[in-house]
Amino acid sequence: MPELRTRFLAIAVSAATAMLTSDPAAAAAKTPTAAPYGSWPSPITSDAIVADSLRLGQVAIDGAAIYWVEGRPKEGGRGVLMRRRADGAFDELTPGDYNVRTRAHEYGGGGFVVKGNIAYFSNFKDQALYLQPPDGPPQSFRAEPGSRFADATIDVPRVRMIAVREAHPANGGEAVNTLVAIDLEGEHTIRTLASGADFYSSPKVSPDGRRLAWLSWRHPNMPWDGTTLSVASFDADGFLTGIETVAGGADESVFQPEWSPSGELVFASDRSGWWNLYGWHGGKTRLILKSATEFGEPQWEFGMRRYGFTPAGTIIASDIANGEARLTEIDPKTGTRRDIKTPFKEIKELQVGDGFIAFLGGSDTEARSLVRLDLKTQRFEVLRRGSSLKLDARQLSKPQAIEFPTTGGRTAHAFFYPAMNPAFVGPPGEKPPLVVLSHGGPTSQTTMTFNPSIQFWTSRGIGVVDVNYGGSSGYGRDYRRRLNGQWGIVDIDDSVNAAKYLVSKGLADEKRLAIRGGSAGGYTTLGALAFRPGVFKAGASYYGVGDLEVLARDTHKFESRYLDSLIGPYPAEKALYESRSPIHAVDRIDSALILFQGLDDKVVPPNQSQMMFDAVKRRGLPVAYVPFPGEGHGFRASAAIKRSLEAELYFYGKVFGFTPADAIEPVVIENLPKP
Repeated sequence: MPELRTRFLAIAVSAATAMLTSDPAAAAAKTPTAAPYGSWPSPITSDAIVADSLRLGQVAIDGAAIYWVEGRPKEGGRGVLMRRRADGAFDELTPGDYNVRTRAHEYGGGGFVVKGNIAYFSNFKDQALYLQPPDGPPQSFRAEPGSRFADATIDVPRVRMIAVREAHPANGGEAVNTLVAIDLEGEHTIRTLASGADFYSSPKVSPDGRRLAWLSWRHPNMPWDGTTLSVASFDADGFLTGIETVAGGADESVFQPEWSPSGELVFASDRSGWWNLYGWHGGKTRLILKSATEFGEPQWEFGMRRYGFTPAGTIIASDIANGEARLTEIDPKTGTRRDIKTPFKEIKELQVGDGFIAFLGGSDTEARSLVRLDLKTQRFEVLRRGSSLKLDARQLSKPQAIEFPTTGGRTAHAFFYPAMNPAFVGPPGEKPPLVVLSHGGPTSQTTMTFNPSIQFWTSRGIGVVDVNYGGSSGYGRDYRRRLNGQWGIVDIDDSVNAAKYLVSKGLADEKRLAIRGGSAGGYTTLGALAFRPGVFKAGASYYGVGDLEVLARDTHKFESRYLDSLIGPYPAEKALYESRSPIHAVDRIDSALILFQGLDDKVVPPNQSQMMFDAVKRRGLPVAYVPFPGEGHGFRASAAIKRSLEAELYFYGKVFGFTPADAIEPVVIENLPKP
C-alpha cells in the first residue's frame, strides 16, 4: 500500500508541476490536488534559486555612472565590480581572476571607492589594493602583507585616499585598526592619521577639503552600542590636528556621518531611543527631524548608507518604521519631510547623485535589486535583479506582519508565510509543518523582501515564520537592547512563542515544528533544542555556535568582545557561558538535528558544528553533518546553496514523514530509526 500511494502521488505531482511551469494562470484555475504537506512539487527548485542569482552589495555614484558589486554564486561567490554608464550601457570591470571583497572585520563591506572614472578595490585573495581604470584590466596599486583595507574615501586636495587599515601581526595577536592615508601618486606611501581606538569607520572629507570626520569605538562595544564621532582639521602636511568629539560615546551609537554641501556635518544618533538625524555646525548640534523611526542600522559591514544630499542640500533618506523601510525627502532647514511612494519594503546602500538616486531595494514580490530613481519624474528603473526567478503572484506566499505575545508580558515581531501552492491543498484535517527562522547577528533584522529560499518551503507545503526577536533592529533602541545580557533567553523565548502563537491560531501542526538559522541564528536554533525541549521536532543549524566559551576565545577581533554585552564579560562569567552553551545541555535535546558548516569559516570555526554533531550522535538522536570545503561564514557558491537547501528538505522529510517531490541526493543521517 505505501508503494502504491507513493506511485499515485508521484503521478499527481508530476502533472501538477507541468501545469505550474507551463501556465501558472491555468494552474491557479484548476481544482487543487490534495497531497501531504511537504510533498508538493514546486517550480521553485534549488536549481532555479541559484540560477543567475546575484548577491548585490556596495553601491556608489560617480558623476552619472552607477557602480556596484555583485556576488555571483555560479562563479563561486566572486564579487564583480560593475558599472552602468550614463548612456545606459553596462560594463563588467573586473575580470574572472579578481574578487572585489575586503576581509576587514571579516564581514567586509566598503571594498571599493571610485572617483573620476577610476576605482580602487580590495581583492579578496591577497587583500591587496588594485586600481581599476575606466577600460582595461586592473593594475596593482598597493600591497602590504597582513593588512586589509576598507571604507575608503578620496581626499581630492591632497591626491590620496583615506581608508581603514586592519593590520594583522605576523606572529599572531589582535589586529590593529587605524585610519590611514595612501598617496594616489608616486610610491603610494601609507601614513597613519588616527590610532589608539580599537575600531574605525566612515572617514569623510568636508566639501572644502579642510576637515575630516570619522567614527571610532572601543572594546567591548559594538558600533550599535556606542561610537564616537570625531572631527579634525588637516595641517599643512596632511596630518590631523585639533581633534574634537562631536557626538557619541560608550552609550550612544552614531551612524553614517555625512557632510552637507554647505559644510554641516549630518549624522544619525540613537540618543533619543531612535536613530534620528542631527546636524553639527560651528560647534553646535541640532536635531533635524524627530521621528520614532530608524535612519540608522547596525553597522555589520563597512560603508552602510541610508541617506545622502542632493546638490541643493536636500536630504534623500530611507528610514525604518516597524521593520519596514520607506523613502523620504527632508528639508534640513525646516525638518519637514515628504515621503516618496515606492513598492519597496527594504532600501539599503542609498546613494544620491545629481537628479537621481541609486539603492538596493526589495519588496515582498521582488528580490533585492539595484534600483535607479529619477528625482524629477519619480520614475523607478530596476537596473539589476538579485534573482531571475519568474513567478506568477498567485504562486507566492505573501508575508504577514504579526506581533505576538511573548515572555514577560511583552510582544515581539515576525513575518508569517503560510504554506501556499495554487495546485495543492493538504489532506482534510491536517495542518502544515512550520519552520521558524532565526536571523543572524543577533543584532540584525529580517525583512519581508522576497526570498526564494522561503518560497522554496512554502510552495512545498511548509509554513515559515521569520522572527525579529527581541534584540533585532528596526524597532528602536529599547527593543534592540532587549538582548543585552539575555542572549540565549530572549531570542529563544520569542522563537518558541512565535511557533506557539501560530499553533494556537490553527496555522501550524504542533507535532511538526522545526527551527533553523545561521550564525547567531544557528545558536538560537541549537539553544531552542537544548533549553526548550519538546517544542521542536527538528532543527537545522547553519554555522551555528554550540560552545560560547570557544567562541569567546576563538573568534575575530570585531566580535571578540560582543558577548560581553550579550552574556557578560569572559572569563569572569564563565559559569554563565557554560549554562548558556547548547554543547553542555545535549542531554536535554530530544529532537533531530542537521548541521551545515563552511570549513573556511573564521567567524564561527568549524569545530563548533563538529562538537555538536559528535555530542548529539552519542545521544543516539537523528543527526547529520554537511561540511563545505572552501566556504566561509555564509555560503556563496551555487553548489553549497543548492546542496544545503535540498539536504535540509530531505532531512525534514525523514523526520516529519513526508516524501519530497524533488529528486534529492540522500543525506547520511546517523541514528535514524528504520521505518
